[in-house]
Amino acid sequence: MAAASSLHAAPRVGSSSPFSSSSAGRRSASAARSVRVAAAAGSGAARRAGGRMVARAAVASKAESPASAASSKSDGHEVLLFEALREALIEEMKEDPTVCVFGEDVGHYGGSYKVTKGLAEMFGDLRVLDTPIAENSFTGMGVGAAMKGLRPVVEGMNMGFLLLAYNQISNNCGMLHYTSGGQFKIPIVIRGPGGVGRQLGAEHSQRLESYFQSIPGLQMVACSTPYNAKGLMKAAIRSENPVVLFEHVLLYNLKEKIPDEEYVLCLEEAEMVRPGEHVTILTYSRMRYHVMQAAKTLVNKGYDPEVIDIRSLKPFDLHTIGNSIKKTHRVLIVEECMRTGGIGASLRSAIIDNFWDYLDAPIMCLSSQDVPTPYAAPLEDATVVQPAQIVAAVEQICQ
Repeated sequence: MAAASSLHAAPRVGSSSPFSSSSAGRRSASAARSVRVAAAAGSGAARRAGGRMVARAAVASKAESPASAASSKSDGHEVLLFEALREALIEEMKEDPTVCVFGEDVGHYGGSYKVTKGLAEMFGDLRVLDTPIAENSFTGMGVGAAMKGLRPVVEGMNMGFLLLAYNQISNNCGMLHYTSGGQFKIPIVIRGPGGVGRQLGAEHSQRLESYFQSIPGLQMVACSTPYNAKGLMKAAIRSENPVVLFEHVLLYNLKEKIPDEEYVLCLEEAEMVRPGEHVTILTYSRMRYHVMQAAKTLVNKGYDPEVIDIRSLKPFDLHTIGNSIKKTHRVLIVEECMRTGGIGASLRSAIIDNFWDYLDAPIMCLSSQDVPTPYAAPLEDATVVQPAQIVAAVEQICQ
C-alpha cells in the first residue's frame, strides 16, 4: 500500500546526520542570493548531487520517538504550534536556498496565522512570494518551480481555497513524476489551515483529506502537536514526493516544549500516544484531543484504551496499526473527516484487508456528519464527534 502511494519515495535512513561544516557559509551565501532564486536552484541541485541526498530524505529511524527526543541533552524550549512550523521553515530555508514559499499574504503580513511572520525580511521577496488571489495559478507555479529544481512550500490561506487548485494538485502535482517517465520530481509541500473551527461557516470548515486521498503519487500527513508539526514540516520539505500537510485551525495555539537540537520525523509513521490493552483507537489532528479527553473517562470506568495518532494519512502506517490490533483485537476510528469516502472509510478497508483474522468485534468509525458545517455553535458541535460519543463507542465495542 505504501509502495503504491509513494511512487518515488526516498529511502528510509536516519535523520540524525549532522549538516556539513560548510553550512554557515551556505547560510550567508543564501542571504546574498535571496533575490536570485534561479541561481539558488542550481546551487541546491549541485549540492544534492554532491552527496546531500541523505539530508533530503524525509524519514527518521524507527527507534526515534517524541519521548526519546524530549529527553535529549537540552531541556528544549516552549513554542506554540504555529511557531514550531515557522521554526521548521526558517531552518530549512537557511540550510537550502532552493526552499521558497508561495501564497496569499505570506510575505510582509506573515500569513493569516503568522506561520511565515518575518520570513520576507529574512529571505527576501522572491523566496517568500506574495501572490494574487489565484490559487490555481500560484499552485501551478509551485509545481513548475519544483520541476526545475526548487522546493516550494505553497500555503493555502484556508484549505478550502485549494479546491480552486485541484487540477494542479491532481493532474500535475501527483502525476507528473510518472507521466514524465521519471524525468521530473515534484518536491513540493502544500500546507494550510483546515478543519472545523469556531463558527467559520461551511466554506471555511472544509476537511480536504477525503478529496486528496485518491490522487496517485501524493503523500498526506496531519500534524497535531508542536513537536510533530515541526518534524513533519521539515520532513515534507526534504521529501522528493509532493506532500500535503494538514494543519488544524484550532491547534495553532497549542504550546509544547520541543528539543533545541534538530530533529526530523518520518512522514510514514504513526505515533503511539497512549499504550493500552482493551481497544485500539485510531485518530489524527484535532480529534486526538477529544480521544484523550474520553480516555480519562474510560480509565475511570476500568477500560484501558490504546491511542494511536496515525499522522500519515497516505500511506497508512500499517506496521504500527497492525501490531496494536494484534494486541487489542478491537478497533475504533475517530476522525473529523466526513463519514462518506473519508479517511476512516479507507482505514477501515485497509484493516479488514490486512488484519481481519485478529478482530474480535466489528470496526467502529466515528466521523463528522455528512452535512455542510453549520454556523450556529450548538449545531456545529453536533456535526463533530464529541468525547461522550467516544466513551459510548468503546463501551459498546468492549461488551
